[in-house]
Amino acid sequence: MKGKQKKKQVQRNFNIAILLLGLCFAGAIGNKFIRLQHQGITEPAHKMNPSDEIQQYTPLLYSELEKVDLEDYTAVLVAIMQQESNGKGGDPMQASESAGLAPNSISDPEQSIKQGVKHFKRTLAYGNQKQVDFPTIIQAYNMGAGYIDYVAKHGGKHSETIAKNFSMIQVKKNPSVYNCNGDKNNFRYPYCYGDFSYTTKVTKNMETLTVTLPGVNGEETAESSL
Repeated sequence: MKGKQKKKQVQRNFNIAILLLGLCFAGAIGNKFIRLQHQGITEPAHKMNPSDEIQQYTPLLYSELEKVDLEDYTAVLVAIMQQESNGKGGDPMQASESAGLAPNSISDPEQSIKQGVKHFKRTLAYGNQKQVDFPTIIQAYNMGAGYIDYVAKHGGKHSETIAKNFSMIQVKKNPSVYNCNGDKNNFRYPYCYGDFSYTTKVTKNMETLTVTLPGVNGEETAESSL
């Protein structure tokens, strides 16, 4: 019974997180919808399951998050993994750099997930300490804790404009590294530090993916339709 109550609490807390994210992006989505209507275009509203690669890692994500009392965020981490790698490769959470290693140094998916959860926990705690919004915390998974500091000094709320400004500051510090490999057709150029659209993409994943979480007594429960 306690297990079922805990699952229900997870669902309620996650629904609140989704609502807050939805409010943050309501204006942008509304404007986009109006533009699409004028163009005679409608967007599909269907949900879809994560890839097989991601689904196989969902129980481990849940387990590692549960160890640090963050299982409410399982679907968030699934959406992040979707953006980072679609569950492919030895470092599906792209967590190597957060451990102070070179990109893709981690070659074991389990180690990647453990480090990704550690990175997210640290980012979440620091974001809450600095009183920034949750979209900032998601963006900081990609851009690092420095982005949280920057947003905290500029109103406490993430936007792609703020992310671009922060990215450009980092580019100017090290232009030979953050140059999009010289590809001016890269959508990020000239904001080549991180991905200024990261939060937007992860949020879209959260809205469109249906995540099945481990249930009570080993049964699977469709815990979150994002």
